[in-house]
Amino acid sequence: MTDRTIGYIVGSISSTSINRRLAKALERLAPEGTTLVEIPIKDLPFYSPDYDADYPQVARDFKQALADVDGVIIVTPEYSRSIPGVLKNALDWAARPWGQGSFNGKPTAVIGTSGGGIATAAAQQHLKAILSHFNAPTLGQPEGYVQTTPGLFTEDGEVTNEQTAEFLTAYLEAFLALVDRYAPAREAAVAA
Repeated sequence: MTDRTIGYIVGSISSTSINRRLAKALERLAPEGTTLVEIPIKDLPFYSPDYDADYPQVARDFKQALADVDGVIIVTPEYSRSIPGVLKNALDWAARPWGQGSFNGKPTAVIGTSGGGIATAAAQQHLKAILSHFNAPTLGQPEGYVQTTPGLFTEDGEVTNEQTAEFLTAYLEAFLALVDRYAPAREAAVAA
């Protein structure tokens, strides 16, 4: 597979999110033939099973955006040693209605940044447990724990540290190999 569209979800809706800067860095570092597009989550209402019979348009658009990409990278901060509530809400929308999970068979990767030494390790472990339940093939290695230092990422996604840029490039290459490995199965499912 040479042309790929990878969606990314930023688990923070903060206008100053360092995880959004990390997502922009991944977007800039994507190899030729790979396009990264954001799948926004901030306008999703709180999920309730009451919506299952008639999904609001914003939720239908969200699920369609997930269906339209070859893989998903979730870029998340860590809130209270777990994932942000807004991200969990989006995952609940993606999982419903029953039997129509958007992550089933969808190659997925998890990465995050914080100022702390262990970055977003606890949040990522919780997120990987959720993705396992969703039957999402998830990148295991390399793990994406990025410690942010002042100026590491510019607002438009430039990475100012060469080692970090090299790591993120290798991370993307590993994830794209996972996406390519699952491409035949996804193409067969779409054709069926």
